[in-house]
Amino acid sequence: MSADLCFMTAAELVKAYAANRLSPVEVTQALIMRLDALNPKLNAYNLIDGASALEDAKASEARWRAGKPLSPVDGVPASIKDIILTKGWPTLRGSKTVDEKQDWPEDAPVTARLREAGCVILGKTTSPEFGWKGVTDSPRTGITRNPWNPDLTPGGSSGGASAQVAAGLGQFAVGTDGGGSIRIPAGFTGIVGLKPSFGRVPAAPLSPFGTVAHLGPMTRTVLDAALMLREMARPDARDWHALPWQDVDYTANLGQGVKGMKIAYSPTLGFAKVDPEIAAAVDAAAKQYAALGAIVEQVDPGFSDPVEIFHAHWFTGAFNATMALTPEQKKLLDPGLLKTAEGGAAVTMKQYLEAANARGKLGVLMRQFHERYDLLLTPSLAVLPFTAGRLAPESMGDAYWTAWTPFTYPFNLTQQPAISIPCGFSQSGLPIGLQLVGPMHHEDMVLRGAAAYEAVTDWHTKRPSIA
Repeated sequence: MSADLCFMTAAELVKAYAANRLSPVEVTQALIMRLDALNPKLNAYNLIDGASALEDAKASEARWRAGKPLSPVDGVPASIKDIILTKGWPTLRGSKTVDEKQDWPEDAPVTARLREAGCVILGKTTSPEFGWKGVTDSPRTGITRNPWNPDLTPGGSSGGASAQVAAGLGQFAVGTDGGGSIRIPAGFTGIVGLKPSFGRVPAAPLSPFGTVAHLGPMTRTVLDAALMLREMARPDARDWHALPWQDVDYTANLGQGVKGMKIAYSPTLGFAKVDPEIAAAVDAAAKQYAALGAIVEQVDPGFSDPVEIFHAHWFTGAFNATMALTPEQKKLLDPGLLKTAEGGAAVTMKQYLEAANARGKLGVLMRQFHERYDLLLTPSLAVLPFTAGRLAPESMGDAYWTAWTPFTYPFNLTQQPAISIPCGFSQSGLPIGLQLVGPMHHEDMVLRGAAAYEAVTDWHTKRPSIA
């Protein structure tokens, strides 16, 4: 029964709260018990504050009993990724260079919005150091593991968040995505991960990785992602990049289906090498969209691999994140991060400007592409989850993490909304994800397309072996 409470969706919880069939306190108590049992095995959270969460839950219970919830997600348990500020709790960023004993007087915008919505904040989820890579291990907080097989990585950099949601350790998780860091772990753990359009969710302080970095929801269902996004996207003047506030109900059109929608299906984007099991599962999903009435055309967007464009932005971002550190502090860094930052320091002004210009051309190409197609369908990832603690699968040796994430980083460069949803499992029982990419500023279309597939499949209902 306790596990069943923990695996209820946010939408199911608030419906039960409203009917007085369930209390936020009961749910929070069940989650604290489950965290005690499972978090030591997974290392999804690096900070859990059960006492604070219970206080949040008691306040929410009182509001529901009075018929005055703060929002449609009042009382939903949530976590904050440990590169996002939380008042009173240290934000370690996975780094030994951070002094946890300093004052922590401020909530980031997304933390503040979830508190104002009445969410029960359970704690902080793990991240690689400064969120620099597509897996989750760090010098400060160790290795985070995949609930489907703890020997394997949950992906990253929002790996703690994905492990949390997949293992039933909280309904909402805040993730960040600078090159796939929401969609990669969502794909590896069989959950829903949405990277909204850049600026949709206000961020402060701004990411050192600049305008490739997004914040978004990680949940078990598309409906929950839509519910969470509405609260996360509320305005905050501290982000000068933020989009104008639009009071959009992202749940409103989730049931409209995809009949007549034009979907471009690109199995490889024209350049990626994809695991055969992933390719087969995503191909079956494309056929399912056609069966639902979408006009599905197999076509590539028409760009070559933009990995060097991305690296110019990513490596200089890593340099930006670490340039103020002393030589002694730099000795404490993850060696891979230090090497990435050194690569950023070596990027010339000419190289950076060339990359910025090429990025602009890629953005224009995709804006024009979406004049013809409502959505682009691809795999979320090119590989299945691999051994935890590695930067790439064994078969790729010492490859950089972008070698196995060819479907994610292009759309950080273009800043479009993109979502990963589960679409199957490998013969070894590992999750497989599909990605839907939408036109800039059209999260509603991405969510609608994802909900249509979710409604006729049951991949999102599966629980991992550790559960």
